[in-house]
Amino acid sequence: MNILVQKFGGSSLSSQEKRLQVANKVLQAVGQDYAVVVVVSAMGREGDPYATDTLISVAKTVSPEMPKREMDMLMSCGEIISAAVMVMTLQSLGLEAVLLTGAQAGIVTNGAFGDARILRVEPESIVAHLKEKRVVVAPGFQGVSENGELTTLGRGGSDTSAAALGVALGAEAIEIFTDVEGIMTADPRMVEDARILPVVSYNDIANLAHQGAKVIHPRAVEIAMQRNVPLRVRSTFSDSPGTLVTNSIPDAAVGADVVGDRVITGIACTPNVTQIQVDLDGGVNTSGVNNKPQICTKIFRGMALADISVDFISVQPERVCYTVRGEWAEKAVEILRNMGFTPRAKQDCAKISLVGGGIADLPGVMATVLGALEECGVVTLQSADSHTTVWVLVEKEQMVAAVQAMHRKFQLGK
Repeated sequence: MNILVQKFGGSSLSSQEKRLQVANKVLQAVGQDYAVVVVVSAMGREGDPYATDTLISVAKTVSPEMPKREMDMLMSCGEIISAAVMVMTLQSLGLEAVLLTGAQAGIVTNGAFGDARILRVEPESIVAHLKEKRVVVAPGFQGVSENGELTTLGRGGSDTSAAALGVALGAEAIEIFTDVEGIMTADPRMVEDARILPVVSYNDIANLAHQGAKVIHPRAVEIAMQRNVPLRVRSTFSDSPGTLVTNSIPDAAVGADVVGDRVITGIACTPNVTQIQVDLDGGVNTSGVNNKPQICTKIFRGMALADISVDFISVQPERVCYTVRGEWAEKAVEILRNMGFTPRAKQDCAKISLVGGGIADLPGVMATVLGALEECGVVTLQSADSHTTVWVLVEKEQMVAAVQAMHRKFQLGK
């Protein structure tokens, strides 16, 4: 039995016309003798009646702090409605289809309401239906804890559901359908000559996703990578092959592009971040700590206790520098002041990430990046690199110019 998992996002399900296009993709797969599992997100975007963000907004009109357990029950409704409507759509076209909730599909999670992690998948029920030639439609984003509580998987949870089911079922591939043609070298709204990447490695796309690219959730990529199940990101509304995410291409032509060995694969960016600097020289805090390593520990422990995630960390002999999301900046500064520090906060920044498997051990990549920014007048506020990524921090108003400059410099449009 050749199994194919197809996941469809909310923008692909927001109208009956679009749902018929989704059904056509399922019909095509069935016609190719695949046993098909369809994973669906809630229909539409915020403002649409059953979208997840709309349901959250409804809850907030009652209370800004709804209990997480009940919030999970509310948020899971959008995907269940979407799955039920999709089953009816497939049945109207002559396909035998059945809805299985996350629990019925065997997705077992821990008990962390709102951001549960999948512990295992027990796919026996899915397999039984597939053997009876039924298309299984499962709502994404949800599972069940070991003590029977309904849980949701956090943002990007439907991608994660699809990947987990694909791995558990030994699927030939996992197709992530969306409203774009595939994964691109940069955001096409910023870069006119951004192009679709026909093939990309698991590591590169997971890294791009972690750094702000929103086409697929990094957790889904990391799950698929565990068993080397190919992912394909493609459009619901065209026949374009999209982007294949894999580490190997058995039928690649001689001389084909090497997966994961381009210098730069793509560029992602995260706007609306704030850079925070804390001087260590003379930075004695209210508790009398003046040992620099202890001061650094105290700073980051203070952020952690306040549930503030820090990024782009640079610890130097004379200062600590890091970034936080813009909405957390005021709280972070207040905490530091209460600890006896005098922090400097630079708001309205953007972190730009250049990702590529070819960065490792290649001299001159950082020089090329900084040179490209200097040539177009972009001021670099902070920079760092690893064996697969170069990061730069710039002012938000210079973000687009910076992305365009680096896209040109590394010839990503060719």
